[in-house]
This record gives sequence, C-alpha cells and structure tokens, in this order.
Amino acid sequence: MSDLLERLAAIQERGGRAVLFTVVEGDGAGDKLLVEEGETGSELAAEADEVIRGARNALLELPGRKVFAEVYMPPPRLFVYGAVDTAEALCKAAKLLGWTTYVADARRAFATEERFPSADHLIVKWPAEAIAEVAPDHQTAFVVLTHDAKFDQPALQGILATEAFYVGALGSRRNQEKRRARLLEAGVAEAELDRIAGPAGLDIGAESQEETALSILGEILAVRAGRPGGRLKEAKRRIHAQEDAPAPA
Repeated sequence: MSDLLERLAAIQERGGRAVLFTVVEGDGAGDKLLVEEGETGSELAAEADEVIRGARNALLELPGRKVFAEVYMPPPRLFVYGAVDTAEALCKAAKLLGWTTYVADARRAFATEERFPSADHLIVKWPAEAIAEVAPDHQTAFVVLTHDAKFDQPALQGILATEAFYVGALGSRRNQEKRRARLLEAGVAEAELDRIAGPAGLDIGAESQEETALSILGEILAVRAGRPGGRLKEAKRRIHAQEDAPAPA
C-alpha cells in the first residue's frame, strides 16, 4: 500500500492523472490497483480512460465484481482568449471552483497582471502560439472573447483541432453566422463547427460582465457533466450528475 501511495504522489506531483481502483464486492474484494492515464494491459486499465474523461468517481459493475474508481487529477483549466473585462470576471468565478485559469492576448498593453489578478497564467501571444503553449486537452474549457476576425478566427480554428471539452465564443447571432462562414471558407468541417457554443452561455438574462461570466461558466459546467443546463424543477434526472458511491473500506 505504501508503494501505491508513493506512486500516486509522484503522479500528482508531475500533474498526471490516475484512477485508484478498489474491488468492493466479488472476486478479489479489497484488492487495489492504480492506473495512470494511458496505461494498458489489464481490464481495469481499459476502464481508466473513460473514468478520467468523466472526471468523477464511479462505482463500476464488472463481471463478477464491483469496483470503486477514484479519480486523481489536476484541476480543470479555463483558457480565455481576449484580454477584456469579461475575462477577469470569468477567471474570478472559475477560481472559486478551484480551476486553473489562463488569459491570452497578442496585445501586451491589455494583458497585464493589474487587469487580470485572477488569471493564474497570462500569455502575450497570437492565438496559434498561445494554444500551443497551453496545449488544451479533454479537461480544458476555452472561451474566445474577441470580436476581431484576426484573433477569433485563428483562435477557433486552432482550438477545434484540440480535445478541449468546451469551445465558447462571445458575440451576437449575426456575428456568429459571419464567423461560421469564415471558418467554413477556411476549411473547418461542419461537424467541428457544431462544437462551438456561440453565443456562449446559458439563457439567464445576463447583463453585467459578472452575470455574463456566470452564464458562460454555468454552460461549461453543464457540458462537462453532460447536462442540458435547464431548471432543476423541470429536470427528469437526479439532481447530482452522479450519485456518490460509497467510499471503499
């Protein structure tokens, strides 16, 4: 057990992701197995990737046994392109959730620590370079806040080539259509364009930057949990995305 915990600590220290499996019922009850993301070679290793992508602990029903899967991973990441006031509101709200936040912009005068105290990382680069530095993955949400084709078009083109689980774009429906037409002309497939949440956010009647940030972050959380984001009183599913499994002994 000590070797397992040491290995888990090493994985966490380097920012990796892993699942600790514990057999809670059936064959091998009490057995534990730690699987790092990308590992292969066992039945449980085959389950690890799906559990990690779901980003939630899970109780797995496997042939002859029940296995509790406990996920260990760094916080999700919010990556915002466009050093505008809404970016600070987004980062501030995401920090309350424990997320890691990034703000990028090619304009050095705008991307400053004074303007974005809630950003963990400030990146003064054009979209392609910023995306390469952040290396968005399946635990990264991206929002583009610019209204300038020389920024938002390459930003969206670049992010759609990644596994970012959420791609949001601010702007009116008219601007969204113009942007979509430009991206199609640039060779982006229709299926990829359908990944863009634009206008970004839930329909809560947001007015201020803080309300807009809440609207967008609410949609991000809904997408991450596979939920529609409607009113709970009208929902037909359980309130929580997944019932908490009992902690293993």
